[in-house]
Amino acid sequence: MARQLLNEGDKTYLVYAGTGTDLIFNHGLELPGFASFPLLEQPDTRAILASQMQALVDLASEMNVGCILDAPTWMANADRAAPLGYDAERLVEVNKDAVGLMEDVRRAAAREDVLVSACIGPRFDPYADIPPISVEDARQYHAAQMRSLKGTTVDLVTAYTFNRPSEAAGCILAARDANLPIIMSLVVETDGCLADGTKLVDAIDEIDGVTASTAMFFMVNCAHPTHFSGVFGNHPRLRGMVANASSCSHAELDEADELDDGDPVELGSQIAEIARQNPSVQVIGGCCGTDMRHLKSMVSELV
Repeated sequence: MARQLLNEGDKTYLVYAGTGTDLIFNHGLELPGFASFPLLEQPDTRAILASQMQALVDLASEMNVGCILDAPTWMANADRAAPLGYDAERLVEVNKDAVGLMEDVRRAAAREDVLVSACIGPRFDPYADIPPISVEDARQYHAAQMRSLKGTTVDLVTAYTFNRPSEAAGCILAARDANLPIIMSLVVETDGCLADGTKLVDAIDEIDGVTASTAMFFMVNCAHPTHFSGVFGNHPRLRGMVANASSCSHAELDEADELDDGDPVELGSQIAEIARQNPSVQVIGGCCGTDMRHLKSMVSELV
């Protein structure tokens, strides 16, 4: 059954991309390479993955908003999964299984405004010092993960934490080749710019120019509102924000031994204020350090 996608209406949707820090700091689990998909293999950890998304569904029902269930596949690509012992054939099954788990959660919810998304990550650590990748190379690279979703019930893919416009463009084109709707979420530094210094809205325009505006829309994630509040510019293609709880830089968070969950009330107020200033915003949610308290505060401040 085809569900209404976000760009076909104006309903607000919640998303929870802070599952990794929750798994590490609140559940005491190890995530080699920050990959959560290996947790699909054990019944107890598989249940934890499902419970994270069930909590999101429950909150969305309580607050009368839609929600997007992201499959735990952000690291399930060839280069980032290889050190964990996953080859191409096994990765196909991982991606399908992860979507299937999210479908189980959705089926139990019995709601039309619950969408299942396959989470796509960049080829390498977005904060690593690596050579640039061309648009076409990125297109070919991400095609493998897109193809693995064939035959699943996924509604869309969401590409998170991309900070190189060329790779973002290639990923979008790979999704188009696979006939998959895609949301592209970029990550910014504390100055509101991508890692190479490109302004957020300029990066969106650049990517749209290369891809003929193929993406459903763009978001920003893995950054605190104080990092991006001044750079949205009411851009009509920038329609989502998935915020960190902490205002620390990426480097500081990488070195942290304790979870910085910030102030949920303050975060909710900051997100709501940006949303009011940028009426195109349709998706709000939490990234590193957040939990349902932060998401509930965001929605509560908006109504």
